[in-house]
Order: sequence, then structure tokens, then C-alpha cells
Amino acid sequence: MTHSASDVAFTPTVKAIQVKRGSREHYAKAEQRGGWPTAITADLAGFLAEARSFYLATASADGQPYVQHRGGPAGFLRVLDERTLGFADFKGNRQYITTGNLAENPRAYIFVMDHALRRRVKLWGRARVVEDDPALLARLWPEGYKARDEQVILFEVEAWDTNCPQHIPQMFHAEDVGRTILQFQARIKALEAEVAALKTAQAGGA
Repeated sequence: MTHSASDVAFTPTVKAIQVKRGSREHYAKAEQRGGWPTAITADLAGFLAEARSFYLATASADGQPYVQHRGGPAGFLRVLDERTLGFADFKGNRQYITTGNLAENPRAYIFVMDHALRRRVKLWGRARVVEDDPALLARLWPEGYKARDEQVILFEVEAWDTNCPQHIPQMFHAEDVGRTILQFQARIKALEAEVAALKTAQAGGA
């Protein structure tokens, strides 16, 4: 039997439902063309370099799922090689659900959303926690970011895919909007100064 990278998500049951609902032929053709990519491309690396947040999904040994948000400055989720992502894991509420899940089940999933440009990327793979590695932590630490370090999480990509922008609400980061507003305000002040200068010049020549 031929295997495709998308088999990580398209289980036999999923494929049976696709057959029933009429989409299996479409995905089968995609699989014949090579299916989902398994290596991190330049385009994907560029997308991840702009990400300021993502969701990391794990599950316990008995399959209990858990999703946790990870956030930081742009580029905190870093590409280490064509199959590996890594990030510094900051201290949080100290529940350690993700850490515990990965200790008994390495399967993991990353979901990255760009609301401004209405793009999303899904990555399947395996993750592991790395403790007591100062050199790796320093390599992954976002320069100047104020947080408490705890550990590193490495993610080995098995397959990834993108979604269409349908139904993604367009939203913008507050800091991006704030910078744009400041630029507009500065431009308005400059124009007001030009208008005032023109009025003064006209009044002086009257």
C-alpha cells in the first residue's frame, strides 16, 4: 500500500468519510502528485518568522487532548533545519500539562494563524522537551524579550498543510494598528503645519 504524508491526518476512517461525502477523489489526486510537504520550505519559514503566536496540541498516553497557546515576539518560533522547529518555553501557570503529555506521548500538532492576512498553517509531528541545555536555550531566546525561561520544546515536522482563507476573520495586532495611527497623526500634524504656513503667507501678502 502506498503511503502519503497526509496519512498522518487522513486515517482509514477519515478516508471512508471522504468517499461517502465525495471528496476522496480530490485528495487522492493530491496524494498522487506528492501530497503534503514534509520539509520546511522557504515560504513556510518566512511565514513562521512573522508569527507572534500559535497553538500547540498534545495528548496524554490514553488520548486525552490538550491545546495550549504560545506567544512571543515575531520569530520566537524558529526553524532549526528543514524538519525541525524549536522555541523557548516560557514559565506560565505551572500546570505542566503539555510537558506531561510529551513525556508519555510525543505526537504533537502546531496551528499557526495570521488573522491580518487571513492565512493558516497546520503542522503534524512529534515534539520533545529539552531541559538543562543553556546553549540551545540561548540560541532560541528572543533577544530582549522579558519572560522567565524554563525549557525548550523541539518539534520534528512530519507533514504540513495550509488552509484557504474562507471564514477567517480579518483582525490586526493592536501594536500594528497603534503604529499606523501614530503615522497618520504625524502626517496630519505636518499637513496642518503646512496649511497654517500657507495661510500666514497669504495673509502677509494681502
